[in-house]
Amino acid sequence: MQYKYLFFGKVVRGKNRGKDLGFPTANIALHKNIPEGIYLSHVSFDKKQYPALTFIGRAKTFGETDKKAEVYFLNLNKNLYGNRITIRIIKKIRGNEKFESEKELIIQMEKDRENALKYFEI
Repeated sequence: MQYKYLFFGKVVRGKNRGKDLGFPTANIALHKNIPEGIYLSHVSFDKKQYPALTFIGRAKTFGETDKKAEVYFLNLNKNLYGNRITIRIIKKIRGNEKFESEKELIIQMEKDRENALKYFEI
């Protein structure tokens, strides 16, 4: 499979906002210039590959200015703090947006998850 971008890093603690919204993420520092948005991705950890959604950008809804990478695994629920993961970006599904409320953001995230589940045939 052809990947648009590939990067890796160690999973670090974030603000736990994804978990609070119902979408726990693995956060890693971003050292590549990748356009902001939501991407379908494959993420490798412990010699296995998992389908995921990857957010690249600034959390505009929450007024953040630091660009980061956050990975939401579609079929893995595990504490990965301190572990190295490799992210292979497949396809951008939408740009980075600012939402008027957390509720609007959650609705969009649920749509993104549904699109990803269909794409990966899960």
